[in-house]
Amino acid sequence: MTDRPEDIRRHALRLLEKAGISITPEEAGRIEYCDYGLGSFDRIGTSILTYINTERVCAKEILLFPRQICPEHLHPALKDYAGKEETFRCRWGEVNLYVPGEPAENPAGRVPEEYRSYFTVWHEIHLLPGQQYTLKEQTLHWFQAGDMGAVVSEFSTPSFDDADIFTIPQILRKGWYL
Repeated sequence: MTDRPEDIRRHALRLLEKAGISITPEEAGRIEYCDYGLGSFDRIGTSILTYINTERVCAKEILLFPRQICPEHLHPALKDYAGKEETFRCRWGEVNLYVPGEPAENPAGRVPEEYRSYFTVWHEIHLLPGQQYTLKEQTLHWFQAGDMGAVVSEFSTPSFDDADIFTIPQILRKGWYL
């Protein structure tokens, strides 16, 4: 894998094509590349296209490269907002979602050893294309793509990414547009 923006963009667009998801050139220019400030995009990172994020609804495509991880986090309550409720729908590839509950006996998820202690929820939800799972607000979660990568559509209440709480203390939620 590479962390050159032009290579990441090309790969993200190929993932959308494999999933049969058409986007406009304007949307392609808004794909966000996020390494969470860890400098290891190929291991912990996401590419995200946000279609809409209003005071009532949010819709995104989350593009994950092979075995790439969206790190453990939750979406907190903010003033009168109970926190983000979100549904993840696998469109292409496969993704393992981890949430509170009975830990998987042999989880498919593999995390970098230096961050292992920060991944605390291990109840595994395995999603294939066409399958989905809904998280209630303030649910700690993380997910990892399978060996081919994955495209996951997210439908949710409003997203306030800057307020997300991550279990890895070094994380900075910042994105760069490719």
